Amino acid sequence: MNLLAAMRYLVALDKHRHFGRAAQACHITQPALSNALRALEDEFGVAIIQRSRTYGGLTPEGQAVLDAARRMLREVELLSQELASTAESPRGPLRMAAVPTAAPLLTVFAAMLREQHPGIVPTVLEMSSPDIEAQLEDLSLDLALGYLERLDGSGSRFRSWPQAHERYYLLRRRTGKLGKTLHFGSPIKWSDAGTYPLCQLTPDMHNRAIIDAALASAGISASPAIVTNSLLAVVLAVSVGDVCAILPGDMVAAVRGKAELEALPLMAPEIRTPIGFIARGDDRPSRAAQAALRLMSSAGWAAALQRYAAERA
Repeated sequence: MNLLAAMRYLVALDKHRHFGRAAQACHITQPALSNALRALEDEFGVAIIQRSRTYGGLTPEGQAVLDAARRMLREVELLSQELASTAESPRGPLRMAAVPTAAPLLTVFAAMLREQHPGIVPTVLEMSSPDIEAQLEDLSLDLALGYLERLDGSGSRFRSWPQAHERYYLLRRRTGKLGKTLHFGSPIKWSDAGTYPLCQLTPDMHNRAIIDAALASAGISASPAIVTNSLLAVVLAVSVGDVCAILPGDMVAAVRGKAELEALPLMAPEIRTPIGFIARGDDRPSRAAQAALRLMSSAGWAAALQRYAAERA
């Protein structure tokens, strides 16, 4: 039995919750995956998987094996990067995710990191805050960019590096003569913004909770006209439809080339939401992650924050 391969199959099964999809993700047949997992059970002398007509989850012993599998695969990844890298040329993958509103900022960060270190291959994903926290916990992610206020009370589970504050704008179609770029208009109260038909993110997104709370504090009960989990869909809906949206400044900066739109700063109340990089508290950073941490403290990244973030931390 190839123990390392069997551990990978177990992690894939836990992720996909289905034997066929796990086998497909591992590029093997379903019988091969099932045989490897049975051999793993024989190796440890315990039942790892609750079997029925469908995947029934892991046994308590199986959960312990899964935790060990994740640690083992993480150590293999760290060793692989160590052997492939030099001090000047780190190499290897770097798995990162951001809440949707911070995805443009993380993309800029990934591009700068890749330009400095061509041997690093960043992955940039959009996820909800709960998914980010879960995947940091199970070592599926190396680094994330998300809402720091969610970490209150998390103890040492996560480390964080503050980066910026989200400031919010009402994004709407511009009337009258168009300029060459996005127009920034006069400030508007949250209570007035809430009277527009809004395209909003789905309730599982933390950004939606922030906006709903701000509207509630202004005496407005949120009643979205369109709901989506895609910020691209939000921007397109505003560009072509009769709806508006409330977005943070770094998302507004990402669409500054759209001359048909205008952004109005929101006030009363003044909302500033801190965002920052997050990593698992006890994780030993890979060579690629170490390079990312160095970039965070560089003058080049400080300049990028000045340009792309609404307000630096």
